[in-house]
Amino acid sequence: QLQLVESGGGLVQPGGSLRLSCAASGFTLDRYGIGWFRQAPGKEREGVSCISSSDGSTDYRDSVKGRFTISRDNAKNTVYLQMNSLKPEDTAVYYCAAGYHCDYYDMDYWGKGTLVTVSS
Repeated sequence: QLQLVESGGGLVQPGGSLRLSCAASGFTLDRYGIGWFRQAPGKEREGVSCISSSDGSTDYRDSVKGRFTISRDNAKNTVYLQMNSLKPEDTAVYYCAAGYHCDYYDMDYWGKGTLVTVSS
């Protein structure tokens, strides 16, 4: 059974950091592009970052550039999203997803999400 499980969410103060993890079971992550998405209350889901399978190239939405870093540990079959300098507007449920390419609109497998709350 193909499964993605996110972890690492929680409550953090503005300016703080969190590291989200996306662990895969049933398939090998390094063969897929892995994206991180988020959905804030009352808003549509948006792509945050993606790391490709072919060359490890990365992509970030403008609002998180310089603050978030995506990486993968193939030995652990896990992709991470390091989030620094968090802002209240980063509050959302964060999801990871896998696709054959790093295409925010064409992902095949999804996790159930982890909640990130940035608040003082």
